[in-house]
Amino acid sequence: MEISSVIAAAKVYVTQQFEQRPDPVLVYHNMAHTQQVVQAAEQIAAYYRLTDADHLVVLLAAWFHDVGYILGARAEHEQAGANAAREFIALQQLPESVALAVEGCILATRIPQAPNNLLEQIVCDADLFHLGSKEFSKRNKLLRAEAELAGKQEISGLEWTISTINFLEAHKYHTAYSQTLLKQQKEENLERLKAKLEKKQGEAIQEAVAEQKKLDKKAAKQEKKKEESKPERPEVEKQEKLGRGVETMFRTTSTNHIRLSSMADSKANIMISVNAIIISVLLSVLLRKLEDYPNFILPSIIFLTTSVTTIVFSILATRPNVTSGRFTLQDIQHKKSNLLFFGNFHQMSYQEYEDGMETIMKKNDYLYSNMIHDIYNLGVVLGRKYRMLRIAYNIFMFGIIASVLAFTIAALFFPVKG
Repeated sequence: MEISSVIAAAKVYVTQQFEQRPDPVLVYHNMAHTQQVVQAAEQIAAYYRLTDADHLVVLLAAWFHDVGYILGARAEHEQAGANAAREFIALQQLPESVALAVEGCILATRIPQAPNNLLEQIVCDADLFHLGSKEFSKRNKLLRAEAELAGKQEISGLEWTISTINFLEAHKYHTAYSQTLLKQQKEENLERLKAKLEKKQGEAIQEAVAEQKKLDKKAAKQEKKKEESKPERPEVEKQEKLGRGVETMFRTTSTNHIRLSSMADSKANIMISVNAIIISVLLSVLLRKLEDYPNFILPSIIFLTTSVTTIVFSILATRPNVTSGRFTLQDIQHKKSNLLFFGNFHQMSYQEYEDGMETIMKKNDYLYSNMIHDIYNLGVVLGRKYRMLRIAYNIFMFGIIASVLAFTIAALFFPVKG
């Protein structure tokens, strides 16, 4: 049997399966996605000039890799797709070796991907080909819609953006062809998501402040009504109002500190990514030319030193501190341990932690002391992060200027003779 006729039969078979079992949930993992994966698999396979037998395995795996969504449970769709492929291969009277190879390619697409050979790498890269294409934004919206339909609950934009960024940062293409072709566009897609995340975080802070103002106004109105309806109790009411104000202050301050810390981590990550790209380009392209252009040695050293130093300070800005995670009764009695911070109790047993918390809750002054201690520690960490981050940005800014000037001077005043 000719390979082209087997592939054509597979196309007809998979198309009939999707048409006979329509599922409104599958707005992403549908026939359109399958066709795109097949097209990507053909493109990658053509580059590697596979044998007819290997080409057949790759295309059969591409056609059947997501058919399991309509034949079984979502969590086990890879195995269901592999089983369907086996049944089709048996009908076509193909060797068992083909069935085993196709099954391996389909199962390799399970997240996290773990391909063991070139054929499995091609199918894995074809399945996530859109991550490095200009169609990423459109496909990502469809994937979010399907996730919401499957989970029967709405996913916030901030939550989806964070999970997508984490997925892109953890993902890597396996074939050298995909890495070369898709790396730049994938990085651009990732940077757009990070910029979008930073914008959403800023909007979230503004919304939190606005919501807090509304709550404060509502509380003020309710307090005014109570004052009008109840006998005057000046001292008691004054204390109650003061207590609410203190709680609001603690809540707002802690929220702002945490959001500012998240923004600092995001900025540091951007600096690390940008300078890592600069270093990789410098090492792979420019250093090989220094033998022919010795006048560029000093500018290159300045450029490389700037990027490495910037990365070091960016990492220092986000590097976590390791704490002992233990406290004693004496620490609680002398108010030296903050049980609201996990670093002070993560090595303790639950019973010890519960006893410590009960001691705190019995004393209002100690409870407020812990909250003040917690906010102070957040501020100290935040100050260190932004100090390191400012140094990193300054080094990067002045280093880039010095590097450009050095390259310009080297090119104009110290040209290579001959």
